[in-house]
Amino acid sequence: MDSKGALIVISGPAGAGKGTVVKELMKDENMRLSISATTRAPRGQEQNGVEYYFLTKEEFEKMIAEDGFYEYAQYVGNYYGSPKKPVEQWRKEGKNVILEIEVQGCQKVKKIEPECVSIFIKPPSLEILEKRLRGRGTETEEAILKRMARAKEELPLAADYDYVVINDSLEDCVAQVRSIIAGL
Repeated sequence: MDSKGALIVISGPAGAGKGTVVKELMKDENMRLSISATTRAPRGQEQNGVEYYFLTKEEFEKMIAEDGFYEYAQYVGNYYGSPKKPVEQWRKEGKNVILEIEVQGCQKVKKIEPECVSIFIKPPSLEILEKRLRGRGTETEEAILKRMARAKEELPLAADYDYVVINDSLEDCVAQVRSIIAGL
C-alpha cells in the first residue's frame, strides 16, 4: 500500500469475538475504528460521535441521497450505516480503518472499495458459539436462538472473504489479524 491507509472490513457472527478482537487492534496507534451512524436514540451513557453518530431520519436520508455511506441498512425501524467522510479522512492521513459490520454490509463495501481487505472472524464451532452467547448472560433464550440461526446463515459466507480467522484463542486470533494487516 502507498501512504494511504487500508480499509479493513471485519465481520462474523454474534459471539465470534469480533468486538473483542477489534478492541485489541485499537491499541495500535495507526488504527482507527469507523463509527456507525444510526437514527435510533442513544441508550444509557452513549454519546454522539463515540458509540454512534446519532442522526435524525432526515439527516440520514440526506446522506443516503448524497452517497455518504459505504453501506447502510434498516433494522427494527432504524437506519444504521457506515459514513464515508471520516474513513476517507483517516485513510488520507495514512491510518488503517476498520469497519466492523454485518456480512451483507461487507458485500456492499467490496463493490464500492474493491481494494478493501475483508476478514471473517469465525468461532471454532457452533457449540462454542452457543456457549459464548449463553455465557454473556445478557441474551434471552429467543435472542440466542435467533443469533444461532443467523450464524448458520452467515458462516458459509466466510468463503467470500479475503481471510478467515478462527477465534479459538483470543491472543492467537488477534496476532493473526495483526499479521494480515501488517502485510498490507
